[in-house]
Amino acid sequence: MVCEKCQKKLGRIATPDPWKAKGASSSSSGGGKMTSCGRKLGENKLLTASKSKYSPYNKSFVKCRICKQSVHQVGSHYCQGCAYKKGICAMCGKKILDTKNYKQTSV
Repeated sequence: MVCEKCQKKLGRIATPDPWKAKGASSSSSGGGKMTSCGRKLGENKLLTASKSKYSPYNKSFVKCRICKQSVHQVGSHYCQGCAYKKGICAMCGKKILDTKNYKQTSV
């Protein structure tokens, strides 16, 4: 549960789908050496792979300010459970939802 301002700060998908990025075209481009998704045929991925690979261990995950549980989103201060129970944004803590009339149980 994130407010509209913090929606821009959310992370991107680690591996974007090349089929959607290409426009899902079925024809091959060039002299037949490229596939429809933009990859070369017979290329060595070890040599052509970029050095900036995604690693979930590069980013530091903090503890929730309420329950001290590990937060799964980078940049967030509250876990999803506490943010929903309190009706606040998980990243900045701004009140989003009025939970005064809700009957919630704590597990």
